[in-house]
Amino acid sequence: MPTPRKPRKPRPRAAKFSIAEWYGIPLTALTGDERRALANRQAITRREREPLPCPFKPGSNCSKESGVCSLRLYTEDLDTKLVTTTDDVLRTACPIRFEENNAVYQWVGQTVLGCKNPLVINQVPFLDPPTLEDGSKLSDREVGKIDNILLRPDSNPLDWCALEIQAVYFSGKAMENEFKLLREHEGEALPFPVMSHRPDNRSSGPKRLMPQLQTKVPTLRRWGKKMAVVVDRGFFNSLGMGSVRVEPHISNCDVAWFVVEYVEGENRRYSLKPDRYYFTTLENSIEALTAGIPASLDSFEERILSKL
Repeated sequence: MPTPRKPRKPRPRAAKFSIAEWYGIPLTALTGDERRALANRQAITRREREPLPCPFKPGSNCSKESGVCSLRLYTEDLDTKLVTTTDDVLRTACPIRFEENNAVYQWVGQTVLGCKNPLVINQVPFLDPPTLEDGSKLSDREVGKIDNILLRPDSNPLDWCALEIQAVYFSGKAMENEFKLLREHEGEALPFPVMSHRPDNRSSGPKRLMPQLQTKVPTLRRWGKKMAVVVDRGFFNSLGMGSVRVEPHISNCDVAWFVVEYVEGENRRYSLKPDRYYFTTLENSIEALTAGIPASLDSFEERILSKL
């Protein structure tokens, strides 16, 4: 009796990041015609396009040029050419994606202020321009704004916290390459991304978010106020925050990290879900964001010589 053949193992191509949600709709939930229609829309100049509503901010139109809310990893079987998603971790590309149902504001408000429905005040100037010797200001522009202030209604004295929301920057070739692929791809099967759009965690975390914390938290700490930071799970895990020392109580923290995830619903759309929060000091947050150990002098000088 012949020995039965073992099932063939799929030969996956290296995974690539591409569109997860497009104008709020998962790419995997769109038909071929719907994908082509949205891709054709991107070929029209923004001024000539009919605006589409933002599903996460009622009453507002999408303000993002590409309409891409989030990205995720895809892989392809080299034999069958079947394209599938590698996991359910969505990376937030647009900060407005965090505003779904005001869940983040309610979660932070309840945790930090004990108030589930705080007032949300956007873009509040934090730094004043320096004064010159003649008494004039170096600039009249408002500088160093805080993304949001959450305020307990009718509090006196004012009871509030600062809130920074950080999406992830992506590096790689222009997204137009994917739009062109989707315009020209026939049939219902999902095409494999033509380019890689990897999350630029260094630019999003140490280069952008860390200076914001270093600039604002010391003053907030002197005032007795907390800084809340909202990120998604994929970004948080990439920052080396998993090993950060966590304070057991909010009274001992400077920075409260609020981590969200996205859960697929029955209609194949994704919903934002509060996951966990972490209370940390500023110093421990900075150490985790740096996510590196200084090299020894000898090894660093070897790197210098290797580049000669």
